[in-house]
Amino acid sequence: MRIIGGSARGRSIVAPPGSKTRPTQDYVRESLFNIIRWDVQDASVLDLFAGTGALSLEALSRGAKDAVLIDMDRDACNAIRKNMETSRLGDQCRLISRDYRQAIDALAREGQKFDVVFIDPPYKMENTGEMCAALYDKGLLSQHFLIVVEHRRGMAPLLDLRFEAFDLRKYGDTEITFVRNANREEAP
Repeated sequence: MRIIGGSARGRSIVAPPGSKTRPTQDYVRESLFNIIRWDVQDASVLDLFAGTGALSLEALSRGAKDAVLIDMDRDACNAIRKNMETSRLGDQCRLISRDYRQAIDALAREGQKFDVVFIDPPYKMENTGEMCAALYDKGLLSQHFLIVVEHRRGMAPLLDLRFEAFDLRKYGDTEITFVRNANREEAP
């Protein structure tokens, strides 16, 4: 695996050993960033279930301002730290080694706001709609946020009326749902 584009293009990304982490494949990541290329410019990024950190690092390489990466798996966090160092983007990153619920509570207390959020949980976690709602409820989303949810085919997030799923892309048994504020005039 490698960073596909931007300032860190070509730098290697390592994955933790074993099968607990399911990194986004290079061709899927390339397609994703071709779609959201304008959204990542100067964006603050949140990466839930960061795994290798590839999505956040790719966003930073392509012009995002900063990124917070969350993962509670020790091996994943070790891989993320190595990838932050190898990519030379570590000074723009913050890694939180906690359960995502605890991490978003802490970020809310800090008053953080995010423009782009990646949600790529293990496929057994099917509550991605609840994750979106928690981010909104805690005030972590900027007015014109973009949430990118990677999920198993046919398991799109169940979203409430505050959200609009405006695009869906399919890559084998993986799907990516693109979510934004249903009322883009109101701030969350």
